[in-house]
Amino acid sequence: MAASQADKAAKFRALHERPGAFVIPNPWDGGSARLLAGLGFEALATSSGAKAGVLGKRDGRVSREESLANARMIVEATDLPVAADLEKGFGDGPDATAETIRQAAAIGLVGGSIEDATGNKDTPLYDLETAAVRVKAAVQAARSLSIPFVLTARAEGFLRGRPDLDDVIKRLQAFEAAGADVLFAPGLPDLAAVKKVCGSLKKPFNFMVGIKGRSFTKADLEAAGVKRISLATSLYRAAMTGLLDAAKEVKERGTFGYLDSALSTPDLNAFMKE
Repeated sequence: MAASQADKAAKFRALHERPGAFVIPNPWDGGSARLLAGLGFEALATSSGAKAGVLGKRDGRVSREESLANARMIVEATDLPVAADLEKGFGDGPDATAETIRQAAAIGLVGGSIEDATGNKDTPLYDLETAAVRVKAAVQAARSLSIPFVLTARAEGFLRGRPDLDDVIKRLQAFEAAGADVLFAPGLPDLAAVKKVCGSLKKPFNFMVGIKGRSFTKADLEAAGVKRISLATSLYRAAMTGLLDAAKEVKERGTFGYLDSALSTPDLNAFMKE
């Protein structure tokens, strides 16, 4: 029997409450979701960059409708809980973040994140008060649902040209006070920063793996206080690297050596639905 959305939501929340850290990988379509589920991961999350790539677009250029269509595909592929990268909520005002959360829940998601990045190069981050109001609206929408939707709030300073750790912590604390269930600051530079952030919060912290030189082992992140470890676009980029290398071999050398290390069709099909 397929798991209900309520069951998935309860399972997802429980992952954040048990001891230790867990990894939440980021598929980009139904097939990658099936493969990750088959490997035994306990929950999945979408990636804004990966879902944009699937559409041949750059990150930040995907509409709410396109984002949720991609998320629905992943939700329907497995019985695992799925959370979504909902970017800034696809609008500037708090009403937009709230509506995005409601629509996310309506397609079967049990969690989602709202970030404080504006998408404007001149003013890359919302001011703290505006950012907190936007998170609070998302939290209120999440609390109005019939399931325990996990709301994650992201402080984007280290990815948006504002690498000020004290400001990031101040923002995360404001989002925590606004009711966010999980806090997230992608791009932290080292384990000392991760430990400082985690020590400044009472709620679970999500660390993003995916940046060379700023991605650490699960054991080290767990020791620093991290609860959840996401992989961002890294698996998608790894898959696309394989595609690029294989296609370049064919185009430039006329050989097909990539077949020697490729999954066989039966092995791949073993992860898929009948």
